[in-house]
Amino acid sequence: MRDALNRLDTDLFLWLNGQHAPWLDPIMVFATERNSWFPFYALLIGWLAVRYRKQALYYILTLVAAVVLSDQTASALLKPLTLRLRPCHEPALQPLIHPVLECGGLYGFASSHAANTFTLATGLWLLVGREYPQVKWVYLWAAFVAYSRIYVGAHYPLDILAGAGIGVLAAVLCTRIYRALQRRSSQQRTA
Repeated sequence: MRDALNRLDTDLFLWLNGQHAPWLDPIMVFATERNSWFPFYALLIGWLAVRYRKQALYYILTLVAAVVLSDQTASALLKPLTLRLRPCHEPALQPLIHPVLECGGLYGFASSHAANTFTLATGLWLLVGREYPQVKWVYLWAAFVAYSRIYVGAHYPLDILAGAGIGVLAAVLCTRIYRALQRRSSQQRTA
C-alpha cells in the first residue's frame, strides 16, 4: 500500500512538474520565494490595524502563533522524523524534473510553505470571514504558493497536502484558544 501511494505521488509530481513553460518560470519563482510576499503581509497587517484597532493586535498574535506552530510542526518535527527526500534531491528523479531553483533543504515532508500559507488563509477565515467573506480568496493565494513548490521541484503533492492539513489544524487550534481566552476575559469583566 505504501509503495503504491509513493508511486502515485511520484507520478503525480512528475506530471505536475512537467507542466512548465518558460514564461511561467519567473512567476513561480516569485510565488515560491518567501520575501516576495512581505508587501502582502504588510498590507494585511495594516488592514487589520485600521479595521479592528485594538483587537487587531490579538488577531495578529493569533495568526503569528498559528504560523509558528504550523511551521515548527512541518520543519522541526516532521521533516527530521520522516526523512523523506525532496524530489529534487532524489537521484532517480533529477533527470526527469524541471529545476527552476536550487533544491534547498534535504527533506520535504511536510511542506512548510503549504502549512504556513494555509494557516494564514484559515486563520483569517476563522477570525474575520463572517464579516468579510471575500477573505476566502486568500485560499487561492495559498494554493498558488503551494503549487509553486511542486513546480520548482521542491515537494511532492502529498508534502503539499500534509502541509495544508497541518496549516488548517494549527489555525483552528490557535483561533479556538484565542476565542476561549476572549470569552474568559469577557466573563471576568462582567463578574
